Amino acid sequence: MGVSTSQISDLSENQTLKTLVGTEVVSENDPFWNQLISFTFTSPTNRRVLATDICVSMLIENNPRTGNFGALVRVFLGRTKELKISTECQDQLFIWQAHNTLFMIRCLLKVFIREMSEDELCQQFSYQQRAPGSCGKRGPLDLTRFHDLCLCPFFSRDITYSILFEAVTTLLILLSYQLFHKEILRDGHIYKCLMQGKCLELTSRLVKTLLYNFIRQEKCPPPVTHIFESQSDSGGLLYGLASGVASGLWNVFTLGVARSRASSDLEQHPLPLSTQSLLLLLVLANLTDGPEQPNPYRQAIMSFKNTQDTSSIPSPHPHTFQINFNSLYTALCDQQRSDPATLLLYTLLHQNANVRTYVLSRTDVENLVMPILEILYHVEDRNSHHVYMALIILLILTEDDTFNRSIHEVILKNITWYTERSLTEISLGSLLILVVIRTIQFNMTRTRDKYLHTNCLAALANMSAQFRCLHQYAAQRIISLFALLSKKHNKVLEQATQSLRGPLGSGGSTTLPDYAQDLNVIEEVIRMMLEIINSCLSNSLHHNPNLVYALLYKRELFEQFRSHPSFQDIMQNLDTVISFFSSRLEQAGSDLSVERVQEVIKKGAVALPKDRLKKFPELKFKYVEEDKPEDFFIPYVWSLVFNSGVGLHWSPQGIELFSMDSS
Repeated sequence: MGVSTSQISDLSENQTLKTLVGTEVVSENDPFWNQLISFTFTSPTNRRVLATDICVSMLIENNPRTGNFGALVRVFLGRTKELKISTECQDQLFIWQAHNTLFMIRCLLKVFIREMSEDELCQQFSYQQRAPGSCGKRGPLDLTRFHDLCLCPFFSRDITYSILFEAVTTLLILLSYQLFHKEILRDGHIYKCLMQGKCLELTSRLVKTLLYNFIRQEKCPPPVTHIFESQSDSGGLLYGLASGVASGLWNVFTLGVARSRASSDLEQHPLPLSTQSLLLLLVLANLTDGPEQPNPYRQAIMSFKNTQDTSSIPSPHPHTFQINFNSLYTALCDQQRSDPATLLLYTLLHQNANVRTYVLSRTDVENLVMPILEILYHVEDRNSHHVYMALIILLILTEDDTFNRSIHEVILKNITWYTERSLTEISLGSLLILVVIRTIQFNMTRTRDKYLHTNCLAALANMSAQFRCLHQYAAQRIISLFALLSKKHNKVLEQATQSLRGPLGSGGSTTLPDYAQDLNVIEEVIRMMLEIINSCLSNSLHHNPNLVYALLYKRELFEQFRSHPSFQDIMQNLDTVISFFSSRLEQAGSDLSVERVQEVIKKGAVALPKDRLKKFPELKFKYVEEDKPEDFFIPYVWSLVFNSGVGLHWSPQGIELFSMDSS
């Protein structure tokens, strides 16, 4: 069992590898396999994978006669059955070989999937080895090996970090057919494998394992100089220990990136198992429902409970399990600035009522909300999908009145990433308002996305009745946004008027931009802003003197809408408030200081009879996924896998699911 060291560039000339892909039938009991899987990469110089195109082409051609690929899979499955003995005996070389075998399999699978259909891939597994000189034969299609390859590495109690990482990556590779199809895949052999039999029975264990990997946030074990150097002081080989891993393990993780580039990848992906497990979890969660049963992985994500939940009420879902919510919450807070973690948080809040209830019960919700606000604040640096997810998370949270009240009780100091103005002290609620308003203004001037507008305004509307002690700057920005909308309304109205007065086009017909539609959209937004201001004044006027002050300071903005048929009803309350406080300020005298004006407003807020304000229906909006959400989420998830996966490095050529620009 000699240990051989190879440059990736030398692999196509490697005699052992040539035997694997050649015409010779190699029994799975042949000592050849020990030689094949005892390799270590040193100082690779490029991203070429272990199995070069030439080698794989030869294997594709010869495997129907040799069945060597199936033998390689069986060698690996045999190794997994003996991991327990290997760890007890500290047989590092044996574990290292098991890792290498799975690594080779997933590299071969990656090229197989690019080059052949799923039916043809299944045939590669089912070709049977024949005696030399006899004709090749394909055995019956059997998904057992798919099951075993997908599941065996996950459920050994003695698994190492490296093998678990390879198991997660291999399953991602097996699912990657979706990348090469524009339409959403809803069936197929691999899909059926994951939805039935052993995989179905172990759904909850697989989802729990992936969540656990994400929660642990465990760093990649550092490589050792040589496999035998650490044997004497290994201290055990259980999950997560560095010893027992081939020299240059990180180079293997990055599929042979040069040492300098490997260091860069290590900085970019310091938590490879956590990152890869999260991506696989998102892929599984977004598989489409089958014709006769819903996606079991989504069911598991929808129904898992807190380990501290002592309720005896049985779950109606068949794949329920328990996990520590405190640890999950901490991991979500720590990783929220990454696209995949934000998507996971959205998925859990939207689909798992247990998680949503737990998050809303936290007294440190700022640890979760602040990273979300920072994502929105840097909207110009984020892709639109990430911004959508962050915004929808806020919308889901603001559906809860307790959340809307509690965020105004959390006081923050010195928000360094907010650069428009120095915020030495501000409530979380006021900061949330500032960031959402900034997102609206960015959208108005840049992207002009109605969907983004709608969700921003819905979040503000949900919060409006519980606005408390608004920061002076937050109150100013609310009125400033209304001023911007008013200016835009006047501009569109003027353009529409000028166009109607312009010259006729050829043939006596006019060709005008659709100003009526633009006007309708801007008036809908203005109406919503008036409702948000009214909701605050009607429900918590005495808690928000700064908003009243800003409203009075810019009272002339609202005059043009007083007689507008779309706004007359809602303007009645604003007129009442403006008139009431204007009168009290006149009675207080002229040349009043800011402090004196504030004092008059605070006393007036207590004195204003509530019955003078007209009652309107409560502003409440609830997030609902659109029809066929998979059309949005599946391309999104796979773009994350393509861009964030550790050591995957697909070529952009052949990717059909999304464009490289959108990814």
